Amino acid sequence: MFAIAATNRSRHEPMKRILMVVFHFPPFAGSSGVQRTLRFVQQLPRFGWEPLVLTAHPRAYERRATDLADEVPDGTVVERAFALDAAAHLSVGKRYPGFLARPDRWMVWRMGALLPGLQLIRRLRPCAIWSTYPIATAHMIGADLHRLSGLPWVAVFRDPMAQNGYPADARTWNSFKAIEDRALHNAARSVFTTPGAAMLYANRYPEVARRLAVIENGYDEDSFAGLETLAPSAPLVPGKITLLHSGVIYPSERDPTQFFAALSAVCRSGQLVADRLQVRLRAPGDEEFIRALVAKHGIASIIEILPPIPYREALQEMLRADGLLVLQASNCNQQIPAKLYEYLRSRRPILALTDPAGDTAAVLREAGYGTIAKLDSEAEISTALLTFLQQLRERSVALPHSDYIASASRLARTQQLAELLDRVS
Repeated sequence: MFAIAATNRSRHEPMKRILMVVFHFPPFAGSSGVQRTLRFVQQLPRFGWEPLVLTAHPRAYERRATDLADEVPDGTVVERAFALDAAAHLSVGKRYPGFLARPDRWMVWRMGALLPGLQLIRRLRPCAIWSTYPIATAHMIGADLHRLSGLPWVAVFRDPMAQNGYPADARTWNSFKAIEDRALHNAARSVFTTPGAAMLYANRYPEVARRLAVIENGYDEDSFAGLETLAPSAPLVPGKITLLHSGVIYPSERDPTQFFAALSAVCRSGQLVADRLQVRLRAPGDEEFIRALVAKHGIASIIEILPPIPYREALQEMLRADGLLVLQASNCNQQIPAKLYEYLRSRRPILALTDPAGDTAAVLREAGYGTIAKLDSEAEISTALLTFLQQLRERSVALPHSDYIASASRLARTQQLAELLDRVS
């Protein structure tokens, strides 16, 4: 069983401080990155580090929610710098100049954050600076503060930046590449959330490969506290097997087209009775795109599209589902959906539609799961779906290993971050 080692810091030794430059922070809603930073903020003091948060004013957020605001620890220094969203605040007739959205729509935040960031450094004397992408502007702020203060900088890449074909706009791609180059060459450590992404960057920047590190995403045990006892034993949908996908479905990176085609095919063939299965899509994002696909494949009786719900309610829904659905295309082989770790902690069966060669499949295999099919193969999905449903009925489906679940907690990831900060500070 994985255990969290006690910190070696003396109780009389003052805590070090870390200045965390982060866009996704409560009350922002709509990104799992909020969870990652929030849990670091909560748990770093356990390992001798006091976080100072430099974030954007909430006006710059497309969506806001209050359910996580109370989880920011009392006394945490949170500086909300001036920031605007070009699409919301600088557009005329929903149009705005491209330079106002390069590298992203929140580039004004860079100007707003510089002075407050320097004031925090002078007043509270952090030992290091930490910034996280996305949003790309956060790395620009991190680079500015590093240059002006001389403090060591840790640049975190939750996703790869300049990729083949992304961003599609050439000038934006060039700005991403310039930010990436600056971070990789100037940061004391560049941190990635998957082994594949770290390997990609080690090949791209071999001269700094020794300064790359991996700290994966994870789940927060406290968020699950009491949910097993609160979750009703009744199924989500009486009389039906329910598969749940929780979170955004991107048209490219999580394209459900072949999954919907497979559902339609096995129903038409008589191998699956449609009224015995419910596929629940919780907060999938582009509903118009999804509803058009559902109509095209004639599976409206199977697919249920539902709005966002508060975080703990979403976790409780995972605990009640018969099975959980992963969608991850091969163009994201170096990425792992942050939601996957909450899936693992829920200890529910998982049907994974992803490239077997990617990092997502590797985590699932290591955790003990085996039902994996390529997201772009209707035939593979049909076979995997029917096998998975049969195993659910027979109660023979694989569940995750307990030791792997423990090692994937946010607390374990925070310990890794604290040890990295100890080395670079």
